[in-house]
Amino acid sequence: MSKIIIYSKEVCPYCVRAKNLLDRKGAKYTEIKITDEKTKDEMMKKSGGRMTVPQIFIDEKHIGGFDDLNALDKKGELDKLLK
Repeated sequence: MSKIIIYSKEVCPYCVRAKNLLDRKGAKYTEIKITDEKTKDEMMKKSGGRMTVPQIFIDEKHIGGFDDLNALDKKGELDKLLK
């Protein structure tokens, strides 16, 4: 099973959508909530400067946000990444 990390915020409809999509796929993930500048800086460093949430990583590969995750699913590529 792939290692999935999602950076999210408490009130974030796109974070909810991303988690729901992964839940439907049966994927397990670790959620890191952005609660302070240190966590935000960590996310931005790993994502190449992106400031929006969610930021999703699968096996250390930066996927992007919900729209990126959803696009992978529609192309049939997400299941391959989730193994």
